[in-house]
Amino acid sequence: MKLSRLSLAVALLPCAPVYAASSQDDALKLSETLISANREVQQRSASTSASTVFTRADIERLQPSSVTDLLNRVPGVQTVQSGGQGSLTSLYIRGTKAAQSLVLVDGMRIGSASSGDSNLQHLNIEQIERIEVLRGPRSAVYGADAIGGVVQIFTRRSAGEGLKPYVRMGYGSRGSWQRSAGVSGGDEQTRFSLGGSLDETNGIDRSGPSYPADQDHDAYRNKAFSLSLSHSFSDNIEAGINVLDQRGRTEYDNPFGRFDMTTFESVEQDPYSDFTVSSVSSYLDAQVSEAWNSRLEVGHSENREESLDKLSDERGLFNTYRDSVNWLNTLSLNDQHSLLLGGEWYEDQLNSNTAFSEQQRWNQAAFVQHRYQAEHFSTELGLRHDKNEQFGSENTWSGALTLPLNASNDLILSYSEGFRAPTFNDLYYPDYSNPDLKPEHSKSYELQWRSQLAEKTRLEASVYRTDIEDAIASDQNFIPQNIAQARINGFEAALQQELFGWQGQLGVAFVDPRDRDSGHTLNRRARRTLSLDLDRSFGSVAVGASWQALSRSYDDPDNQDELAGYGLLALRSSWQTTPELKLELKLDNVLDKDYQRALYEHEGQQYGYQQEGRTALVGFTWTPAL
Repeated sequence: MKLSRLSLAVALLPCAPVYAASSQDDALKLSETLISANREVQQRSASTSASTVFTRADIERLQPSSVTDLLNRVPGVQTVQSGGQGSLTSLYIRGTKAAQSLVLVDGMRIGSASSGDSNLQHLNIEQIERIEVLRGPRSAVYGADAIGGVVQIFTRRSAGEGLKPYVRMGYGSRGSWQRSAGVSGGDEQTRFSLGGSLDETNGIDRSGPSYPADQDHDAYRNKAFSLSLSHSFSDNIEAGINVLDQRGRTEYDNPFGRFDMTTFESVEQDPYSDFTVSSVSSYLDAQVSEAWNSRLEVGHSENREESLDKLSDERGLFNTYRDSVNWLNTLSLNDQHSLLLGGEWYEDQLNSNTAFSEQQRWNQAAFVQHRYQAEHFSTELGLRHDKNEQFGSENTWSGALTLPLNASNDLILSYSEGFRAPTFNDLYYPDYSNPDLKPEHSKSYELQWRSQLAEKTRLEASVYRTDIEDAIASDQNFIPQNIAQARINGFEAALQQELFGWQGQLGVAFVDPRDRDSGHTLNRRARRTLSLDLDRSFGSVAVGASWQALSRSYDDPDNQDELAGYGLLALRSSWQTTPELKLELKLDNVLDKDYQRALYEHEGQQYGYQQEGRTALVGFTWTPAL
């Protein structure tokens, strides 16, 4: 990171080394709290957003191989990878495309300004404390890109007072190594968490039949670092900083080849990319009065990728640098009325060896949200105004009505608007862009039912409709235009159940994402998904299993190239041999299912990008007492 940019983010960092319990840091440990919906700590049951939360305890229980492995458990969420570990990943929330969902790390946008991708595949699971997934538009709070939903990732936090170190190591199939270590701690005024990790794998051959250079295994290497530090100056004032940095190299295949301008033919490549995904955010939180809390956040993020080729001097550079400032104010007017008032500014800077006609733009915004809580109902109404240097101004609205049927059942009716800002590729890419593009717009209607069916049975279900206008699609000359329209209908449900000591979590989703002009199903989106997790502890031994299933989908917008549905079984176990040492074993894709989520064409034949077959990983975690 550039020191000049980093200094901006640490401007609020306290110098004095002392601390009191942070309300937000403590809330990150709890499964029944939510921060992302209204950018403040609240009970998840009080939020009007359909949401899923994974805490650090969930991560350690489920033993996911990646962030995408966790996200595939969320009803209505699908991820598509073009190969194995470290390959390009697209996120689809409620049938929307990757660039229509917002990904945050500690409140910072981390997406690429050129492509709109967030590089989720590079976020190391060992450096993550918590993941919150909001399903449905949140543009009234976050602005552009939150049409499908919001994914917020929080870095590791302190585990409590005193020093608490940990060391973890794992070895598995295809020469895979996982190594991580860290330490956290603090006292009554200051807390911190510091960690690092190194993941490596020999990988798989991602593309199958193509050029000879593509017939090797595609390796992946990821070095990650995280830091969290907070300090309480008094009972009412706290400041802190959070840092997450991932960098490494991923090898991949290009079955389409590189077009040689001298021979006018496609020739083989042996490509790889060096990547960096990082963010640093600092905050100052003040309880100004009993009724007014104010929070100032300053941050910087980088999404850098340099693509190279071992067989030529071809080089592609696409680096996004983003600075941001947020000012959030929560006002408790009385027992029934509260206000959220905020202002936001961020600037995107693109550094590329491609000659984009513009390489920077800023966005400034103001938003307000009112909440009313009565005995028999509650309401939420939000408005945000964005002013962007390139596409002008946008207003977005949201509203929700909550009706408690009784102590165990709630109905929530909501309406939300959203928009997606065109990317730098859409607006400025040489010869294949359109600087006159307007943002995409959406309107969503949703009915939720939340029920505590029994003491150990919880059900949350939603039915929704989303209409997208001015959607950006390429015309016959590959120039992006506001010409597409989409209609998405869906149903999703999440059931939590404990029975005979087994903890079960079931998620199902039915989505019908349609191109309104052609009537075709939007490509690479399965219409039915299911996720089931079962876990049980037998004293010091824990066992678990997961089943994920998807129906068929189509790789192309014309629905000619079908991708078969599939189901994946995973098994896991752990043994707490001593209070300080835990052993783990997991098996993914136990049935060695051969499946694809994306296709490619080579010499007139169609093939699927390969996915990981059966894999095994054994590891240990050591937490010595100091």
